[in-house]
Amino acid sequence: MKIHLATDHAGFLHKEAVKKWLGENGYEPIDHGAYHEDKSDDYTDFIPLAAREVSEHSSTDKAIIFGHSGQGEAIAANRFPNVRAVVYYGNSESILILSREHNDANVLSIGAAFMFEDEAILAVKIWLTTQFSNAERHVRRNKKLE
Repeated sequence: MKIHLATDHAGFLHKEAVKKWLGENGYEPIDHGAYHEDKSDDYTDFIPLAAREVSEHSSTDKAIIFGHSGQGEAIAANRFPNVRAVVYYGNSESILILSREHNDANVLSIGAAFMFEDEAILAVKIWLTTQFSNAERHVRRNKKLE
């Protein structure tokens, strides 16, 4: 499975750790930047690159995006058709599970300022291994979002 990654400087180290984990666990990480820490960069230069890929390949690809809070990054990603980006910055793993089971989220936006790298990796693992329930009510609701 292709997993598109994107971040600005605030999530750079988390992205690098997750990218390594993905590659070691049978996923195909595709890095859309940032490629180094540059405090003057803008997430809006990188997030759309990953979101566009998910938009065009929403039945097969997913993305994991990173930022300080993850909020702006999710807003940027959700501007693309077929993208269902959710924000996670720790605490309840149930949020990750529900985002997949009920919402079929295909982009996970991680608030790096609120999580250690190992916590982000665990979140990604849970999120990627949780399947959409395909329950009729969730399918119906997701279609209404389109």
